Amino acid sequence: MQQQNSEKRERPLLLDAGLNFTLAAVVPAILSFIAVAIFAGSMGAEYGNTDTYKYVTYLLPQLCFAGVALLFFYRNRQTVSARSVYRPCKWYYFLLAIGLSFGLMAFSELNIYFVDLLQELGYRAPDDTIPTVSGWYLIPALLVIALLPAVFEETIFRGIQVGSMQRSGWGTAATLFLSGALFALFHENPAQTIYQFICGVCYALLAVRSGSILPTMLAHFANNAVILSLYSAGYEEIPQNVKLPLYIVAGVVFLAVLAYLIFFEKRGNMKGGLKGGKQYFLAALVGILVCAVGWVAALLQGIGVL
Repeated sequence: MQQQNSEKRERPLLLDAGLNFTLAAVVPAILSFIAVAIFAGSMGAEYGNTDTYKYVTYLLPQLCFAGVALLFFYRNRQTVSARSVYRPCKWYYFLLAIGLSFGLMAFSELNIYFVDLLQELGYRAPDDTIPTVSGWYLIPALLVIALLPAVFEETIFRGIQVGSMQRSGWGTAATLFLSGALFALFHENPAQTIYQFICGVCYALLAVRSGSILPTMLAHFANNAVILSLYSAGYEEIPQNVKLPLYIVAGVVFLAVLAYLIFFEKRGNMKGGLKGGKQYFLAALVGILVCAVGWVAALLQGIGVL
């Protein structure tokens, strides 16, 4: 009887987690479509090059994420509280987060091989969508492109998605790889798919071990802030004379942090598969399809088919 009651409690949580993913994918897509229509109608064909439009494209999804997260916490207030997602954790997890963020720089190079493969198909990366970040313009960019995604994307993906999978008895390995795949697919960026998958898996592992998303928020912010700071300094990428030694050190740090989290830190480790996964995927299906269509469309657009 107790097991049946437990399964009844798990089912709505997984359904709501899947619905949360769908809403996080669909609502920003609808609002972005409306924003494009408004900007195109008022500014003409050059609307995409304006900083105003670029900021809107970054800000709209974050506002949507905040809304769908609040809806999830309200519907599941008896099971999952926002305080449990943002709860404090031991200090060294924040050091691990910084080390992980630094170490992931080395694995950003893996994208080169994937992009080379895409380029064999005729793929060309889209134009830069980062607004002006020189001088004092870096401050609003850090707020909208680094801080807000660190808070709200981590709330959606590690706080709600990973947290719900763990609470429902999913195996840790299944949780890490599935949430990483969803995180990569969600961004609909073919050229960044490999890197975003690795980030998603690593952030999920850190969240599981620490029991909080606060360290992953720090890692996420540091990752985006470094990219923006490089752009602000006039570098679209790390200079070649610095890249090789930096990436060697970053790779060593990454492997050390990963080894610790896998082999020495066992907190939150669970064996098993996807218990109740049918309910989750049923509710998340629309969101997965929307993201898959967006990913394919971005690929075809890069190839020149669209």
